Amino acid sequence: MLGLLAVVRQLHELMWLLTEALRLDEARPVHPEMRDALARMDHLAGGTPAQLKALDVEAQRRKVNPLLQKASNLARGGTPGKDYRGANLIGRKMRGSDLRGASFRGALLIGADLRESDLRRADFTGADLRGTDLRGANLTGVLFLTGSQLRAAVTGP
Repeated sequence: MLGLLAVVRQLHELMWLLTEALRLDEARPVHPEMRDALARMDHLAGGTPAQLKALDVEAQRRKVNPLLQKASNLARGGTPGKDYRGANLIGRKMRGSDLRGASFRGALLIGADLRESDLRRADFTGADLRGTDLRGANLTGVLFLTGSQLRAAVTGP
């Protein structure tokens, strides 16, 4: 039963990401595909225990990810900032950096110093922010930054 909870949690994470992408006006060209994907995830999440146990969540993630990437690229204006996708930025000192529109998709930012950085429209899909110092950073319009990522980061005094 515990394994089923993990499957449903991952499906709900995908639904949250798709819902966030649907809020991006710039991503309108892919909204119909994202709505279809969201309906598919919702249907799968309501499956029977046997269906959930047999579900390949990674295959579903591989279907959704290109849509989220398109939405991110559109929201970042087609001219994204620095590309840190999958980068190892553990402990990196980036305080006060201009990181507008950067992609941190899947990056390891554990213990990184991003204090007072400009992170407007940066994409944080799947980034590991444990202990990342975000105090004073401009997070206006950041993309796909989850509550759990924020709770793992340092955001207060």
